[in-house]
Amino acid sequence: MKLLLLSIIIFASIGCTKELSEQTITTAEKVTPSTQNSFQTVWNQVASNPYSILPQNEISFGKLTSWGRDIILEDANRTLQVHADILPHFDKLAHPNGICMEGTWEIYKENPYSGYFKNHSKALIIARASSALSHTKRGEIRSFGFAGKLFPTMNKKQINSENTANFFLIDDLGGTDALHYTDVILTNEPKTSINSEVLKNIFYALKLASTFGKIDKNPAIRQLYKISELGENNKATIITPKWMKVEAKIGQTVDAKDFRDKLRITSNQKKVFLISVASKEDSQGKKTWQTIGSISFNSSVSSTSCDKRLHFHHPKWRDDLKYNDE
Repeated sequence: MKLLLLSIIIFASIGCTKELSEQTITTAEKVTPSTQNSFQTVWNQVASNPYSILPQNEISFGKLTSWGRDIILEDANRTLQVHADILPHFDKLAHPNGICMEGTWEIYKENPYSGYFKNHSKALIIARASSALSHTKRGEIRSFGFAGKLFPTMNKKQINSENTANFFLIDDLGGTDALHYTDVILTNEPKTSINSEVLKNIFYALKLASTFGKIDKNPAIRQLYKISELGENNKATIITPKWMKVEAKIGQTVDAKDFRDKLRITSNQKKVFLISVASKEDSQGKKTWQTIGSISFNSSVSSTSCDKRLHFHHPKWRDDLKYNDE
């Protein structure tokens, strides 16, 4: 069941294309490859078509296949292979409703990890906060997602010399009745709750789970090596945390019904999330978390491009990672 639920969230955060052929993917990669994008170029596209009214996009089983094509399988392969930050319009099959935020990733505590986990690291970031399935409002069962995209620079106009580092965090695979997005803890190995909402969409979930299981393994945890390798030339010195969690700094709760309104950033305001990592846990599964930095978001947008063009490359599972767990 946990594999099934995680598959829903993975596809939610990354997004799946409804009608994106292999030829179209190749063209998109040539037009906007992440190695030739600047932060500003990507954010300009994300912010270019804001909604005047927040949509209530809904999931649809009919989008999973089309005329004998296994669209889910095609899209799963795309997320593992394509590094482009922006693609032609596509449907996010499990997390169709989101809000995008831009700001700064900053690490300010000594720790044993490499890349952009290292102390004093600063990067520009674009993130998409989302809710699983079709629910966005307080009082409904919601599973919150957080997909992040790190640009290894503080110059918004600088063209990337390497791909952006993408990561994926979830609060609860099955969803909860949490009142606020800023109340939950999002991690790369989320907990699982079984509830009526999960059971109601069981066949939809089974299709996603079986597809993702064909192309990757160990989906119960999303590895973080893209961050620990970012900016590093010597791969032999890479050390990656096993777990990461992000949680909103206390005191930022907004009393709004829709989670997107809760996360909307107005002028002279920021949303701050704390970054914690761990590589060890005790026999009861309690992790030795260390808070090492923060993400400060300066602006936000709910837009067509946020929901249907921003793309997060999915890192495939690797068995050769070096952890600080001795």
